Amino acid sequence: MDSEGPGAVARRRRRATVEVGQGLRALSAELTLLNRRVGARLGLRDIDLDCLDLINAHGPLAPTALAQRAGLHAATTTGILDRLERAGWISRERDPADRRAYLIHALRDRNAELLALFAGMNSSVERICADYDEDQLALLADFLRRTAEAGREAAGELTGPQRDRPAPDSPRGQ
Repeated sequence: MDSEGPGAVARRRRRATVEVGQGLRALSAELTLLNRRVGARLGLRDIDLDCLDLINAHGPLAPTALAQRAGLHAATTTGILDRLERAGWISRERDPADRRAYLIHALRDRNAELLALFAGMNSSVERICADYDEDQLALLADFLRRTAEAGREAAGELTGPQRDRPAPDSPRGQ
């Protein structure tokens, strides 16, 4: 007979779930630090590197589409694009579908610089993945996709005006 009751199973599952959350927070912190150091090497601000990554992953993009994906105000996005263009990371080209608009393109000849700075992490991930079989990797990929989607949804819920929350330094927030 199984000496372990449903309470013990539930506690173990809860502990494992907490460990997953802690692991995700630790990963987030380490990736933030890595990105900050990569950005510093390239002379880019954190947000500039984030936007460049979005352009590389989803581009070419209209500036408004980038602003939406990055959760930024249009004016902030314009400043970021100006810096990226001056530094030679992007180009702005007229949108063939609408000559009044333009699209942002990543300049692919600069990708080697990015890849070189992320090479250590990429190699480490490849070594880690070698320890898992195809089914386990598919499970991990599914978990990461679903977790990223949950993050997008949570960020989306926080988009827009704050509801009835005074700023910490306002008289109502004291």
